[in-house]
Amino acid sequence: MITSIALRNFKAFREIVLPLRKLTLLSGINGSGKSTVLQSLCALKQSFNAGCLSPSGGLLLNGEFVDLGVGKDVLCELSDSNEIAICIVEDESRENWLFSYAERDDLLQFAEGSLSNFNTGGWLARGFCFLGADRIAPAVVYPKSFNETVRRRSLGIRGQFTAYFLAVHQDEPVSEHRMHTAGFSSRLIDQVNAWLGEISPGVSVTAEEIGGADLTQLLYRYGGSAGIDSSNHYRPTNVGFGLTYVLPVVVACLAARDGDLVLLENPEAHLHPRGQTAMGDLVSRTANDGVQVIVESHSDHLLNGIRLAAKRRIIPAVDVQLHFCMRRDGVRSAELVSPSMDDDARLTDWPDGFFDEWERALLELT
Repeated sequence: MITSIALRNFKAFREIVLPLRKLTLLSGINGSGKSTVLQSLCALKQSFNAGCLSPSGGLLLNGEFVDLGVGKDVLCELSDSNEIAICIVEDESRENWLFSYAERDDLLQFAEGSLSNFNTGGWLARGFCFLGADRIAPAVVYPKSFNETVRRRSLGIRGQFTAYFLAVHQDEPVSEHRMHTAGFSSRLIDQVNAWLGEISPGVSVTAEEIGGADLTQLLYRYGGSAGIDSSNHYRPTNVGFGLTYVLPVVVACLAARDGDLVLLENPEAHLHPRGQTAMGDLVSRTANDGVQVIVESHSDHLLNGIRLAAKRRIIPAVDVQLHFCMRRDGVRSAELVSPSMDDDARLTDWPDGFFDEWERALLELT
């Protein structure tokens, strides 16, 4: 498990150290640096996958996970040098990555003498899932890739291979620690439908390959607790946007393997508050079951779902890390506040702007 990440002169941060735990929630004002943390990990991972983390390589800025541009796009505005540093601490090992700045280059070379002997059996070599905020929308068909879905167990950064993943892996068992409490079987497809039922009661989804084409389709059906007795199947374009948008997140959490790292941007977007709270429960169960999860979110409902999970002992409070990114007036570099949580899910600190807009509006209304 990655226990901390330190950034120097990288995008929003001149210098920052972020402790990470089994479940880490990044929140904050827009443009305050939340995405920077996820992007640093993605840039390292895509560099590793491309074979660039070698003496003749460096940090690949544009690749399968993120497109960061060129050197001038990633050097912090308040940089005190022409070097960008990323330090990852994983258990007992430390990886120090130091890259030389080049304004127009999209592959930042290693600074002289800085290449560390990274742990090839560490996080870089294990399962990695990044789902960005720009995820799949309702569509008639979705692409499939045997290499991405079967060999690499990838959903794609937009979740574009989720339908094919479900079609291929639907009978895989889900860990009992991540199973929904509604009493469904442990099959992946059944657990996906159980969790989707928190968003839209009675819904179920199926994924089918289209014969003779490199395409897959999703079909939704309602029945049972939804109060609609129907055998009709509906295209994603004819049901709520949020169901398809959140589907990759649900599949990623349920299908991740022990030791994997899962990064999620706004997993709760387009969901009803009840569904957002349920997502907090699901990511908590996943993080307490051997998968490290880092979430970027603006949702107080998702935060409360995590707090409820801690209070219910679904995940120990000590295994949850909260970070609030902010920029003070006139300060161009991002800052960090990190409230901690006790066993009753009470927070030690509630900084200004940290999921407090509901209370602000309520005070003015009353």
